[in-house]
Amino acid sequence: MKTSPLDVITYGEAMTMFVANETGELDQAMQFTKRIAGAELNVSIGLSRLGMNVGWVSRVGNDSFGRFTLATLQQEGINHQCVTVDERFPTGFQLKSKAENGTDPKVEYFRKGSAASHLSVHDFDRAYFSQARHLHLSGVAAALSTDSLALANHAAQEMRAMGKTISFDPNLRPVLWPSQQVMCEKLNALAFQADWVLPGLKEGQILTGKQTPEEIADFYLSRGVKAVIIKLGPDGAWFKTADGHQQHVAAVRVENVVDTVGAGDGFAVGVISALLEGKALPDAVMRGNKIGALAVQAIGDSEGLPTRAELGE
Repeated sequence: MKTSPLDVITYGEAMTMFVANETGELDQAMQFTKRIAGAELNVSIGLSRLGMNVGWVSRVGNDSFGRFTLATLQQEGINHQCVTVDERFPTGFQLKSKAENGTDPKVEYFRKGSAASHLSVHDFDRAYFSQARHLHLSGVAAALSTDSLALANHAAQEMRAMGKTISFDPNLRPVLWPSQQVMCEKLNALAFQADWVLPGLKEGQILTGKQTPEEIADFYLSRGVKAVIIKLGPDGAWFKTADGHQQHVAAVRVENVVDTVGAGDGFAVGVISALLEGKALPDAVMRGNKIGALAVQAIGDSEGLPTRAELGE
């Protein structure tokens, strides 16, 4: 585990993931491979592999899945001193189909009542968070419960008051919200507190009611966000900043897409790491495209995320 001070801190839910070994429907699969999953954890793993000091905050159950999570954090060099082992509630898990031809795999979640869904403002350790120079938030953790959403807002407000930078990936999970209207209202309020907002095009259309990348970007920029970076899938990415600079950044061509899950988290890893290293936004988005492309070429949510040497920069 790397020593403090931290470069980045984030919080969220880790789930043990069982990926089918053969293609087809999940109910027909007989053999699975155990892996780790979780949007914020994927970003933490990716940043840690690039040499950054990352703190990840969560709650896990006192069970084999929780111990698997803690062992993974240790292996990946992620600071987890503020991960609580909850004696009351279990660690969530999920089943994922094996897809082919670049199609999205099917995922079934078993997370209701999980330890991480009980995250709250009580899990905010101000001294620990203040070590970090950057806070990364996603819409997944915010959707876990009203208490977890309160933690996201509290963390954003506190870190903003301390002069830290904040990134936000909407990472929409409509099934976890009572309605689309509530989802959009709560996540937009969170996004307005961020410096960098990283939606996919479809996510941006849902959240803002706008259609074009520029309209989506202007929706957030007019409310104080400094840069909006929009993922366009195979078309790369497009960004606009508060000073009006806008640019399309071409995608990295991939011949064989193995697993699309985690591509957005890989993109976030690239953008955040590069910006924290002081790189210009076009270069940061280019790195995001590159790591996203690497992520889709490996089975698993984080297995394709590169080390610094593998990144080749």
